[in-house]
Amino acid sequence: MWDQWDFGYYQEIAESGYSAADGSLMFYPLFPWLIRLVAYISGNYLAAGLIVSGIAGISAAILLRRLVQIDHSSSVAMRSVWFFLIFPTAYFLHVGYGESLFLALALGCILAARVERWWLAGLLGAFCWMTRAAGVVLIPTLAVEATQQYCASHRWDRRWLWIAIVPVGFAVYLLINWHASGNPFFFLQTRKASFEQSFALPSVGIRQAVRAHYPSPNEAQMVGVQELFFVALGLVCTIVSWVRLRPVYAMWMTGSWTLYSSVSFFRSVPRYTLTMFPIFILFALLARNSFWRGILTVWSLLFFALFAILFARGEWAF
Repeated sequence: MWDQWDFGYYQEIAESGYSAADGSLMFYPLFPWLIRLVAYISGNYLAAGLIVSGIAGISAAILLRRLVQIDHSSSVAMRSVWFFLIFPTAYFLHVGYGESLFLALALGCILAARVERWWLAGLLGAFCWMTRAAGVVLIPTLAVEATQQYCASHRWDRRWLWIAIVPVGFAVYLLINWHASGNPFFFLQTRKASFEQSFALPSVGIRQAVRAHYPSPNEAQMVGVQELFFVALGLVCTIVSWVRLRPVYAMWMTGSWTLYSSVSFFRSVPRYTLTMFPIFILFALLARNSFWRGILTVWSLLFFALFAILFARGEWAF
């Protein structure tokens, strides 16, 4: 169960590098590079992938707690971590996928910005964008935080210029595409050919999900209903975040939701929603009421179990 779906690509990249012929250029390099590094020690690529994901997942939980504690009580911080660890797609933190690494780097980047260590924020941001395409969202996110710090101090801080190194991570990925295929944007062609996905307004993906005819009830539930539900959950939480949370978190929510939903065909939105970490802060605030704490916990655990079982059986689970 540990080496299914995307992990096969990551393992192939770690073992043999990139090729324009096998679809591997769809995947960003940092996670497979770390797998290769750890595999030198462990001697096993699967074990290396699990080690990298596991350490990154633990790091993400620790960083989330520290980040939430800046603005909220310890109890809210702990509840945020609780809802993060039991989120319906949190099993991806423990398998050979890049979600935990991406989230740990994003949280570390934003935490560094909050405590005004901008050189570290820029460095972690570059590594984050070297892990997943959604790293692009860090640019407006960090810009919003810098703006808020300027409004508080009314002083220009040249350390904010460290934001400019975040795109270096994407530049590395473009160089890999160019070296392997001769086209720095070859990954766009590969993704469209593999998943029939292209950029589009969210309304296009919503119409497609509603009108599509699925060959089985399970596929209709997983690809249709659940994808739509998590798109809606992300939208609602994005709107609420602008009212209840610091603007830097609302910007991360807005950019992430826009990126994940602006496609012609929804795919893996529940998994991507795991990286929209301000959702867990909102859950924690709502869970101060015992009724909602129970509702959110039961919902999370039930769907965590359902999705994890399907994934373990080799079925599609985002």
